[in-house]
Amino acid sequence: MGDAYERERQNNALLNSLSGKVSALKSVTIDIYDNARDQNTLNNSNEVFSSFSTNLKGSASRLTRMARQGDTIAVLKVAGICAGVGVGTYIITGWIF
Repeated sequence: MGDAYERERQNNALLNSLSGKVSALKSVTIDIYDNARDQNTLNNSNEVFSSFSTNLKGSASRLTRMARQGDTIAVLKVAGICAGVGVGTYIITGWIF
């Protein structure tokens, strides 16, 4: 009878040890998943900035072509819009800070 109790105690100890290892494995798996998700976010951000850079270069080249063709009114409009946005940003930033 004492031998059965000793085996039961050993089984419980091994079961507790196994439970701890499973918990550690689960924690590592969750960490790997979170890391992969963060990496995916970084890749998406990289693609967005790359696309933004390409669009900005295209806009700058169109603006340069427009200026070379002598369309001064369009250039002045763009300059006015940029100046207005700059002044507006300055005023709003002054109110906030």
